[in-house]
Order: sequence, then C-alpha cells, then structure tokens
Amino acid sequence: MRRRRGHGGYGGYGLYRRRRRGKKIGLVLAVILGLLILIAVLLFSVRITEIEVSGNQHYTKEQIIDLIFDGRWSRNSAYCYYENRFREHKSIPFIEEYTIEFKSPTRVEVVVFEKSVVGYVSDMSSYMYFDKDGIIVESSSEQLPGVPWVTGLEYGHIVLHQPLPVADQAIFEEILNLTQVLSLNEVEVDKINYNSFGEAELFIGDITVELGDSSELNGKVAELRDILPELEGLSGTLYLDTYDAANSSPTYTFRKN
Repeated sequence: MRRRRGHGGYGGYGLYRRRRRGKKIGLVLAVILGLLILIAVLLFSVRITEIEVSGNQHYTKEQIIDLIFDGRWSRNSAYCYYENRFREHKSIPFIEEYTIEFKSPTRVEVVVFEKSVVGYVSDMSSYMYFDKDGIIVESSSEQLPGVPWVTGLEYGHIVLHQPLPVADQAIFEEILNLTQVLSLNEVEVDKINYNSFGEAELFIGDITVELGDSSELNGKVAELRDILPELEGLSGTLYLDTYDAANSSPTYTFRKN
C-alpha cells in the first residue's frame, strides 16, 4: 500500500526548510543592504576641509579653490574623487589642466598647470593672449596682471588656438627674449610697444622707457631695474637706447613730462 504524503510528511518538512532558507537569505540581504547604506552615509558625510594649491601664478589660492570647488557637492570627498577620476575637469581661463591629489579623505592638493602666456594684443573688446610661439591660447575681457600688452604689431584676423597672423614671425622671438629678461630682473611692465623699426619701448606706470633695438637687452634691463626706484612718483621718458656695455660710468637722459 502506497503511503500518502500529508502535512506531517516529507512534503511539509521540505516546505519548512525552504521557508527557513528564505528567511536566512532575507536576513543576509537585509544586513548587506544595511551595511551598504551605512557605508554610503559615511562616505557622503566625509568632507574636504583642507585644500593646498600649487603651480598657480596668475590666480591666488583662494581664486583656484573658488573656481574648482564651486558646487554643493564639490567638497564631498567621495563625489570629488569620482569627478576628478571619471569626469571632464572644469574649463578655467589660462589653466591648461589641473589635478586633485588626495592626501587623506579630508585633505587634498590641487596641482595647477597654467598656460604659457608672454603677452596679449587688443582685438576690439577682447584681449587675445599668446604664448612664446605666437599661438593665441586665450581670449578674455579682463587684463591678466603681470602680462604685458603688446602694441605696434600689424596682424590680420585673429583665431583662437591659431598663430597670431603677423608679417614677421621673428618678432615673437624678440618678445619672448624681452619678457624673459624682464622676468629675471623682476621688472613688471604694463605695455611693450614696437615701432616701425622694430625698436621696443616699455610703459611702466607713468614712465616710458626707450630700449632701442634688441641688442644688449640684459644690460639695458639691468640698468632699468637699478634706476626705477629713483624715478618713483615721476612721469617722463627714460632713454636706455644709448646703453653701451663698454662704458663703466654711463649716464642716461630722463625727460619729465
């Protein structure tokens, strides 16, 4: 005679085991979900509290921080890490690229790589900044401190990321050389003008400096560095085009306006 399976037989026991296994799985899933929620809460509650900035010259540390960490979640450590690794960085004028290096969950260092800019020309209402090769790297409505305005150049239609279309490309070598010498001597100028003979004159506040041709620039600028403190508060033109390296006791003309 075949034995019937009822609620008290093997069928009921198997159903009980399945229910028990289902409860265990549900409990494990609940624990895992709880842990994930806890981890997410911890991750999104950690914020960046200390930011160091390096490589910046044209922008201050505070300006860089305000430009990069400008959103509601930008100082959240997890979100910042994700954005830095997997999303395109913000476009910032005069900045080629930047990286965010995590020193700890709450401390980062922003390393800035600025565009190489040696001067700018004025084109209608914009200032077009160019690098040492004469490539237009940035267009802005604001004047960048420490970068000279270059005038006297004849050029055609200007296109961003293209060479400044001047008749004589050798002028950029002279501009680069002059700006480097000025930088080495820590002399900041507002404007550099080139006349029709290719001779440079500098504008520093109310002082105009006639440099003449591109010869002996190191000596001329060194003399300018030493003379400038004596001209503070004055307005006029200093003539350094008569500079002679062989003259151990030179004198220069300064004509007041």
